[in-house]
Amino acid sequence: MSLYDIPLHTLTGKPGTLGDLAGKTLLVVNVASKCGLTPQYTGLERLQERYADQGFSVVGFPCNQFGGQEPGTAEEIQEFCSTTYGVTFPMFEKIEVNGPGRHPIYTELTATPDADGEAGDIQWNFEKFLIASDGTVINRFRPRTEPEDAAVVAAIEANLPA
Repeated sequence: MSLYDIPLHTLTGKPGTLGDLAGKTLLVVNVASKCGLTPQYTGLERLQERYADQGFSVVGFPCNQFGGQEPGTAEEIQEFCSTTYGVTFPMFEKIEVNGPGRHPIYTELTATPDADGEAGDIQWNFEKFLIASDGTVINRFRPRTEPEDAAVVAAIEANLPA
């Protein structure tokens, strides 16, 4: 099964898959509304605005596994993201990214090593995975790497669809 085939639900409850975004380069991020790293939403949205017309999209997955920092309902998360950060990128349902309840999408993603060669569990909110337009996971950036870090931008630009 590819990343594109794993069943998901949008934040509004509609069924979907990453396959709905096939052909785009994706930056998949586990997000939280009450985290010290929450201001990364600003950089994520700027990436979305800068590269969306070139076949790119950020994709957010709210997660409450790190310090209970995403306690809200889907409606509260949607409201927070749109009013506080003007988020326009797709947001999916709140999921678990580690442990026995880990969503299958994160079972696949966490097999990808970071720049130091380490795969495995998500360390905290705002861990980022860059997925090529063919669905291949090509980069993993740890939570403290800002969305607009030179390495992230270079990886996005090098992998935009032709």
